[in-house]
Amino acid sequence: MLPSSARAFRAFCLFLLGALLAGGSLRAELVWSPGTGWRIEGGVLSGLIGDDARKATELMNKARLSEERRDLGSAAKAYENVGKRYNNSVFAPEAYYRAARMRLERQQYFKAYENFQQVLTRYPSYGRFTEIVGEQYRIASALLDGARNRIWGIIPGFPNREKAIEFFEILIATAPYSDYAPLALMNVARAHQRLGNDEEAIDALDRMINIYPQSLLAPDAYIKLAQTHASLVEGPNYDQGSTKEAITYFEDFMILFPSDSNVGSAEKGLGQMKETLAESKMRIADFYFYKRSNYQAARVFYNEAITVYPDSTTAAKAREQLVKVEAAAAAAGAAGQPAKKRFLFF
Repeated sequence: MLPSSARAFRAFCLFLLGALLAGGSLRAELVWSPGTGWRIEGGVLSGLIGDDARKATELMNKARLSEERRDLGSAAKAYENVGKRYNNSVFAPEAYYRAARMRLERQQYFKAYENFQQVLTRYPSYGRFTEIVGEQYRIASALLDGARNRIWGIIPGFPNREKAIEFFEILIATAPYSDYAPLALMNVARAHQRLGNDEEAIDALDRMINIYPQSLLAPDAYIKLAQTHASLVEGPNYDQGSTKEAITYFEDFMILFPSDSNVGSAEKGLGQMKETLAESKMRIADFYFYKRSNYQAARVFYNEAITVYPDSTTAAKAREQLVKVEAAAAAAGAAGQPAKKRFLFF
């Protein structure tokens, strides 16, 4: 014969099985009405029993009373207290959600975001996922645009765009398949650009076009990525890595989105970058021609200047210089001077 505890557990399991077979929901729901306050309805699993359930209900009703009296600070604290003390109960997600709403109304953006995040990470079955992600997006956007988190709900703090970036990144990690994720990545890039963090902006835009290539925002990401690389170009006398990257993204944009309204801007940007790269090749060629009399190296770089941008004024100059190179090489040969074959070394 089974011990009494084993028989009780067996009976409970049979009860749960019966409830499932009957199509009933095991998870209880939290309901509020003006006449009765908060109460648990339906299901058998509320996460609390006995005295704990009574205390949690009392705290929830106390919080709701403060909320209706517009004492939002007290309401938020009471709801947060419920969430912390009864975190495994049906009360917790509703408590954190309502606390977040109170904090948001008081412009306590940091605490509001954190409370919303508690709901998303700890209670994913709570029925307001999309709504909460949208609220988090709006909080991060407000901070990016200069909104100030209020200390104690009264004193405005300093603008904090770094916090906006952090919040957008959390949203992307938490809800990567939501409609807000591509928007968040674009805003991360915008925030980094405003802060002068060009490399981080490029990283965000690169993630955007690789993770969400079908997004309606992909054309904007491509053109901004090209323009950001272009903004890093310092001129023909410097390293041309950013110039080449800008050319690649301008060209990709024009191939992938030929009917986009920004094609004209892309064509202009592409022309400027090709002109810079061609001019860089010209200057290297001039160095080998005039400073080292290395005609072979000069030919290579003048031809590269032509190849980069064949219809440009720089290409026309390169063709003129090639004529001079051939004349100088012929004269050197007639004088019996050996042709210099050095290429990489001065």
